[in-house]
Amino acid sequence: MKIRVSYGTAVMLGLKRGRMLARPTTAYFMTYYEGKCLNNCAFCVQARESRADVEKLSRITWPAFDLNDVVSRLGDSNFARICLQTIDYPNLVKDVLVLLKAFSGVELPVSLSITPVNREYLRQFKKFGVDYVGVGLDVASEEIYNMIKDSMYTWDEMWEFAKDIIQIFGERSAFIHLIFGLGESEEEFLGTIQRAYDIGAEVSIFAFTPVRGTALERRSPPPLERYRLMQIGLYLIKNGIKRIEDFKFKDGKLVSFDLSREEFFKVLSEGAFMTHGCPGCNRPYYNEKPSSEPYNFPIRPEKEYLNKVLQGLFQK
Repeated sequence: MKIRVSYGTAVMLGLKRGRMLARPTTAYFMTYYEGKCLNNCAFCVQARESRADVEKLSRITWPAFDLNDVVSRLGDSNFARICLQTIDYPNLVKDVLVLLKAFSGVELPVSLSITPVNREYLRQFKKFGVDYVGVGLDVASEEIYNMIKDSMYTWDEMWEFAKDIIQIFGERSAFIHLIFGLGESEEEFLGTIQRAYDIGAEVSIFAFTPVRGTALERRSPPPLERYRLMQIGLYLIKNGIKRIEDFKFKDGKLVSFDLSREEFFKVLSEGAFMTHGCPGCNRPYYNEKPSSEPYNFPIRPEKEYLNKVLQGLFQK
């Protein structure tokens, strides 16, 4: 059986040779399937009608290797966690269970990103060591979801799946994935983050990344400064410092967090700009080239960076 391995993970396991500016702290894998995903999300390399290289997800290359070879190397690695990404295809759940069983001997916690499955499958995943489940909602606007996510699953079904995960795995065990820059307003984006925390879920945010061969290959990525504001909003909501009702918007665009400069320096941490995911996840350079300033820092930035962001915020 084959499994796809992210480039950075493959280098760490000695499956490939290469250089890395930041080492992944989680081992990232993806199910192997020779065809395309059954869904047709406009931003996704793996989409049914995508012309992109099937070895990619976002801008990362995921070469395929023999499962036994991969697992044998995992035991001697320094990873904190395993993360298994999936695409939809016939017999997906059967393959996932085989992979989870293979991983179970490594004794690392497992995160699984998968489209909606029934509760019995969720219970089986839990028995095999899964403790977090990713929910690829991706789009923060229900209206735009229906335009961009040509999916077998509706907006409401994705939210119900998140609730099922929470019921079986516990509070904050469902990680709802959201991509900023798909045409939603900032008010919709932060409102969806608030809704996720209100039901007991967690949120991971990504910046839209145009990839050649996808339906949205000509769309531009979001401005970094606006993405920083979404990260600040996520941090404030997650930590119960503010709610969406406290923020001020004009025509859907964020204009104020209702915090003074002094209050910001008291409550905000530079960790707000790091990758926000399962414990042990740093997801290096998922949205940008290593030569660019990262949307999500894989390591904690210097305190001066926080000062720089806040200085820019209060100059406008």
